[in-house]
Amino acid sequence: MNTTFRIEHDFLGEKEIPNTAYYGVQTLRALENFNITGITNASEPFFIIAFAYVKKAATMANRDLGVLDPKIAEAIIFACDELIAGKYQDQFVTDLIQGGAGTSVNMNANEVIANIGLEYLGHQKGQYEFLHPNNHVNCSQSTNDTYPTSIMMALHLKVDVYLKALADLKASFLRKAKEFKDVLKMGRTQLQDAVPMTLGQEFHGWATTINDDIKHLREAQRKLTECNMGATAIGTSINAPQGYPELCTKYLAQITKLPITLAPDLVEATSDMGSYVLISGMLKRSAIKISKICNDLRLLSSGPRAGLNEIKLPPMQPGSSIMPGKVNPVIPEVVNQTAFYVIGADVTISMAAEAGQLQLNVMEPVITFSLFTSMNYMINAITTLRTKCIDGITANVEVCREEVMRSIGIVTALNPILGYETAASIAKEALATGKSIHQIVIEERKLITQEKWNEIYSFENMIHPVYING
Repeated sequence: MNTTFRIEHDFLGEKEIPNTAYYGVQTLRALENFNITGITNASEPFFIIAFAYVKKAATMANRDLGVLDPKIAEAIIFACDELIAGKYQDQFVTDLIQGGAGTSVNMNANEVIANIGLEYLGHQKGQYEFLHPNNHVNCSQSTNDTYPTSIMMALHLKVDVYLKALADLKASFLRKAKEFKDVLKMGRTQLQDAVPMTLGQEFHGWATTINDDIKHLREAQRKLTECNMGATAIGTSINAPQGYPELCTKYLAQITKLPITLAPDLVEATSDMGSYVLISGMLKRSAIKISKICNDLRLLSSGPRAGLNEIKLPPMQPGSSIMPGKVNPVIPEVVNQTAFYVIGADVTISMAAEAGQLQLNVMEPVITFSLFTSMNYMINAITTLRTKCIDGITANVEVCREEVMRSIGIVTALNPILGYETAASIAKEALATGKSIHQIVIEERKLITQEKWNEIYSFENMIHPVYING
């Protein structure tokens, strides 16, 4: 007798399953069919935990409603608790992108839970006559309610991690804003000199925009609390006992401590992907904003001799195989590229959400993959940006101040006193001759006194300007 494998069957036939495996025949078929990304569900612990919570809540409801034997329910609940504790994650082997609207993931969970439960009851793996993946673990359920509910919960948990990464980044920007509060520099619009500001104000603006994303992402996260448990194929609650949707949802909220509620329209909730589109849109929004900040960092640190050179980024590695001494802004560059991926993934999610037909969206796996990878990659990118770039930025104080004082843009502050036309003529002369604004206004044209100049161009007035006229 071969003890290395056990024989399991489904309606397509028999398969040999390694005896060490807690998954079964339907999971094995998914392994054979879907070799797409090489990224398995084992890479997403929150997803496995969410599935375990769903199966546990469903079992508790089925037990209370008398459709599951209490002893079998006890074994299933034990198995779910093992998964919630982080065990057996390596048994979730199906690819994140797959056909079948998530059936393979659901069956992977059903089979692993069944076999853990069988051992708890004193049986061997695969002895499904005692505890069956479909009849017992999947009782009163279908993939079409367990899969989206698990995605929703996993995303809710992962958004918390993303929010923490954003909050840490915001805190880093605020620390730099305080550090650079007295560093005078030139503001720019359309890459041309504008008016003075401080480097601290620039960094504070970045902190503010990150905080805005935190606020809106928290609001979007609240959409990830409405489940369709008991739907259970298209929303008509076929095969679910009376009261099951409400009781299952009650238990799910209780054991997860999440504010989960039952969708008011289970048909709509089973086919609609709106909450995923919303979360993806918020991810894209933050990716775009952070990428824009990285563009600014690369510009401000450009040079060092032939660029702006207002800040120095921490040198992370040699920048060229041919140019000695060159150091590139590699951290902002890698964050830019990560953001491009997230922006593209949002298009994927949009197309997949639109591509659903009738009572089910079979494209949920690619939505799941895109959301999970986008969030994972951005969490890593944000952490890398913070720890390997932002925290180590220094200011080139003298370069910043010199650029302000030789800039033509400071003539704007003279508009209330001299008028736009005169100020424009000063700017034109300065640009043509290379003279400073001070030289033209004070020394040559004698348009205002030195005292008035000092008042207008004091540090405080340049960063917090007040209206000054003649």
